[in-house]
This record gives sequence, structure tokens and C-alpha cells, in this order.
Amino acid sequence: MDIVGQNQNNDQEAFYASLKDKLEQTHDFPEDYLYKFIVTNDQAKLTEIYRVFDGIKFTMTNRDSKNGKYTAISINAFVLDADQVIKIYKEVGLIEGVMML
Repeated sequence: MDIVGQNQNNDQEAFYASLKDKLEQTHDFPEDYLYKFIVTNDQAKLTEIYRVFDGIKFTMTNRDSKNGKYTAISINAFVLDADQVIKIYKEVGLIEGVMML
């Protein structure tokens, strides 16, 4: 019998292991890495995302959707390795309502 939470954790672990392999094959770290997120147009959510990037050199652009309900965020951050890329994705993933692209 499978416990739902365990399957979800195993799926996430497999996803991030695969992502790490792909990142290491296609990127030459350290380098700038482009993150893209979509959030509801809520300043508190934007602030939470910015906090994840504290202490990291980055540039950011925002663009509101046509109806103003959502904000697309592009963050170009200097990262040292694939592990740091994944760590940031995991931290942003804890913020409710954020879609990661």
C-alpha cells in the first residue's frame, strides 16, 4: 500500500534529480540563470519571491497580464551550480500560488 505523501516526495525527488542532470549537461556553471514565475498580482507574493533571492546578484523584470490579475516575473540570477538553481526553485515552490515556468 502506498501513502500518497510518499509517492509525491518520490516524484519530486526524481524530478529534481532529472533536472539536476539536465542542468549540468546544458549549462556551464557558474553563470546567469533565468527564472520565470507567474503570480497573482499581489505585492506580498512578489516580496516573498524577492526574499528567496536575497544575497544573490540578480536583475528582474515584471509584466502585468492584460487584465492585471497576474504578474509575470523574470529573474536573471548569478548561480554557482545546479544545486543552487534547484534550491531556489524549491524555496519559491513553497510560496502558495506561484507558477514556475
